[in-house]
Amino acid sequence: MAPSAVRSRINPLTPRALGEDEILQTIEDFGTAAALAREAGYDGVEVMGSEGYFLNQFTAARTNQRTDSWGGSAENRRRLPVEVVGRVRKRCGPDFIIAYRISVLDLVEGGNSWPDVAALAKDVEASGANILNTGIGWHESRVPTIAHMVPRGAFTWAIKRLKAEVAIPVVASNRINTPEQAEQLIAHGQADMVSLARPLLADPDFVAKAASGASSKINTCIGCNQACLDNAFTGRLTTCMVNPAACREVEFKIVPATRGKCIAVLGGGPAGLACAVTAAERGHKVALFEADIDIGGQFNLARRIPGKEDYAETIRYFRNRLDELGVEVHCGRPASLADLESGGFDEIVVATGVRPRHLDVPGADHPSVMTYVEAITDTARVGAEVAIVGAGGIGFDVATLLSHPHGPHDPSHPDIEGFSSEWGIDLSYTQPGALLPANHQWSSSRKIHLLQRKPRASFGASLSKTRGWANFLEVMFRGVTMTGDVTYRKIDDAGLHIEAGGKPQTLKVDTIVVCAGQESADDALSLARSLGKPVHAIGGVDKPQQLDAVRAIEDGMRLALSL
Repeated sequence: MAPSAVRSRINPLTPRALGEDEILQTIEDFGTAAALAREAGYDGVEVMGSEGYFLNQFTAARTNQRTDSWGGSAENRRRLPVEVVGRVRKRCGPDFIIAYRISVLDLVEGGNSWPDVAALAKDVEASGANILNTGIGWHESRVPTIAHMVPRGAFTWAIKRLKAEVAIPVVASNRINTPEQAEQLIAHGQADMVSLARPLLADPDFVAKAASGASSKINTCIGCNQACLDNAFTGRLTTCMVNPAACREVEFKIVPATRGKCIAVLGGGPAGLACAVTAAERGHKVALFEADIDIGGQFNLARRIPGKEDYAETIRYFRNRLDELGVEVHCGRPASLADLESGGFDEIVVATGVRPRHLDVPGADHPSVMTYVEAITDTARVGAEVAIVGAGGIGFDVATLLSHPHGPHDPSHPDIEGFSSEWGIDLSYTQPGALLPANHQWSSSRKIHLLQRKPRASFGASLSKTRGWANFLEVMFRGVTMTGDVTYRKIDDAGLHIEAGGKPQTLKVDTIVVCAGQESADDALSLARSLGKPVHAIGGVDKPQQLDAVRAIEDGMRLALSL
């Protein structure tokens, strides 16, 4: 049901418009639900009026096309949420807390204007709300609002503007993931309170650690959405990539080991780090060996991608935990036979991850060819025109990095103006929905061809359900050419020879970056097995074709709980 029979572009069904009697009954139902909450012992409720949900739909001309007293004028369109708050107040009394989550920025065509939002805030306050929580963007908005490419605090400018319109406290939300950021928002008068959701999945002790001055120990939400929102929107249990125990606390309960063992963990990527930390938390003596100069594995690549800078926070968290737990960390060389023989290890965990798969075509050893690891870590070597072979998650990440004019940034100094300009957010808020006419011509530092064997229509199909569309739009707006149904023929001084849709062509590129999957970096497995000790393989070294950080970290934690 909805104010009008207007179908959302993210919903296959067209809703039915409510009748007058149904609207009145809905108001009563809100009041009844709140009264039941009070009877159950709750101190308050929050009325959901944002993100394009039911009440938000009534306020916007986009979805409210009624001609009766519940539609038409802006005053009529905001009548339902005002009546709902008033009924909750009447049913629950003066000492009951009522928060109203208001859509500060609809970020859709035909959304509310700033005068509409300000008037609704004042009317809801007058109707009995004690608190205004803030929501940003409708779910069908084509502007990312919570994914990792959104700068920290990207929408606090609008929340500050709302705060000036009302006397009740205003709560900030969306991409606020550190205590320092939250404190700064309050200190600068941008909000009275801060709302956290995903950061508490990442670390349920977020508030306690912040209050005790131990914010460096917080397992920070990195805005990936891979195990929380992606799971929620595909009917799976909501959890967290960096904290697999979220919503599964009984299943992932840390209990002391019956007998302390000496454990060697080979590989300091996400799987190895999770295993080493969890094993040490259970009382095992752990030594971690990482061939690279630092821990982090694939996260050391991810943090270099514009928009993924927060992945460094997970490395920081694991580094601090290793230190606190007394894990021996050896970086800069792989574990040797002598290391494993002299360490007195009871069991060995191999978590050495993956290596890039090479392209099997004539000329694959041409000087113009680079692996994705080389391209990410040494972008200065990449030429002005580039072909990226493979359009999975890594291919899109490489396209994002190589097309971005400025590269990664310090997330503690977000470029909110640049983000808003590119995504068409009206910082002056003179346009309905705070949405400017679409800008599909972003600046780019290179000419890039993103290629895949699969048909063109499947581009982006393997990306995150809740942010993949934004990754796709980002590279498209930077002028990346996406070509499907490609067969790779050869590489020579003339460039990359392909067939696209059966038609031969030569891409006269300076650089060819291979993102054609990974294979197991399993050299350490035979070494470990030669010692006759129990050996466990986790993460990418175990199943490189199904690798993602969600599984890697969960693999590490699950194994450590079984040791």
